[in-house]
Amino acid sequence: MEVEIKAWAYDILSAIHEIEIFLEDVPGFEVYKGDLKTRRAIERNLEIVGEAMNRILKRYPAIGFKNARKIVETRNRIIHG
Repeated sequence: MEVEIKAWAYDILSAIHEIEIFLEDVPGFEVYKGDLKTRRAIERNLEIVGEAMNRILKRYPAIGFKNARKIVETRNRIIHG
């Protein structure tokens, strides 16, 4: 496994960990919707996950991650609206 894919996998895991931390003290979706800073932090980390997944898929198309395309599409919707 090349260094690049390890770095992208690390980016994905780190972003997921941050999302978990940001959501730890959020009691529900209504509170989340009203908290702009938390929403932006979550969005940014979803962008990171999607970008890293996209790079992995482009470089290693044979790798079959479940829902990988959906993850990339979510990233694209966040960034491009």
